[in-house]
Amino acid sequence: MTDSFDRSLKIAPSILAADFAAFGAECEAVEAQGADWVHVDVMDGHFVPNITFGPAMCAALRPHIRGTMDVHLMIAPVDPYIDAFARAGADVITAHVEAGPHIHRTLQAIRASGARPGVALNPGTPAEAVATLLDDVDMVCVMTVNPGFGGQSFLPAQTDKIRRLRQMIGDRPVHIQADGGIDPDTAASVVAAGADVLVAGSAVFRGGSVADADVYGRNIRAIRSAARPVS
Repeated sequence: MTDSFDRSLKIAPSILAADFAAFGAECEAVEAQGADWVHVDVMDGHFVPNITFGPAMCAALRPHIRGTMDVHLMIAPVDPYIDAFARAGADVITAHVEAGPHIHRTLQAIRASGARPGVALNPGTPAEAVATLLDDVDMVCVMTVNPGFGGQSFLPAQTDKIRRLRQMIGDRPVHIQADGGIDPDTAASVVAAGADVLVAGSAVFRGGSVADADVYGRNIRAIRSAARPVS
């Protein structure tokens, strides 16, 4: 993703589990407490059964995020909205391989927008679906729950997909992101399989608040410690 690719473990709290009335302060709080990236789940009520945010929300969040804004587009179609999310400040834009017929064109458009392209796989989609795309992406996101809602239970079978992707990626500078049901009990298995970016919503924000942000720090450290990050 950069000239000096870094596969060290990254924790990316999903603001889907944050206080919707205080998103800016929540982003600042989790970064101050050790988050590496901030993950923004964009849902359209069509590709997935929920509706969340659009480019205007991302633009409003951008001044409150010092590091990487990781925007996960669970929408279809994708292409008409890429430039808007890039202008809103997304550093990484991830589109689903299942969201349209021309995923390679979508990834080219994300790259051309100035953002770093990611491709996501639903639980029922095999790793081989992205085999011809690995030279064109900076990240593969493996959904370890069915997309659409936070707080779901982790699907253990997805670790095999992560392991397969890690073999397929080889020495390419491509991150593997695990998204869904990640907590101190599940982090170790996905990292051992090859994931290096962990999206965690409920497991980070549970029990804390902007006024009690130390809880976020403890939750992030618990996930990081349990994961035994790869070097």
